[in-house]
Amino acid sequence: MSKKLYVGNLSFSSTEDDVRNAFSAFGEVYNVSLITDRETGRLRGFGFVEMDEEGAKAAIQGMDGKELGGRTLKVNEAQEKPRSGGGGGYNRGGGGGGRW
Repeated sequence: MSKKLYVGNLSFSSTEDDVRNAFSAFGEVYNVSLITDRETGRLRGFGFVEMDEEGAKAAIQGMDGKELGGRTLKVNEAQEKPRSGGGGGYNRGGGGGGRW
């Protein structure tokens, strides 16, 4: 079973390979996902690492508070973001203004 870790305070110049290499010292890394800004495409300074359960525990112990790319990392188990009901659309503006 795998665990997803939150990795915060990443350098804006970090790459997926940098993060993968750092975390692979603690176990098998299945996936690295660095979050980018939709508008600019620049890194937002955080991401997620998915790895085996034992490796994840070791990585939290070994990487939280450690430096990578000149920044002190914040590493913990990722929390699932509650899904909103979506949709809605009440009073969202737009539309209207046409003539009958």
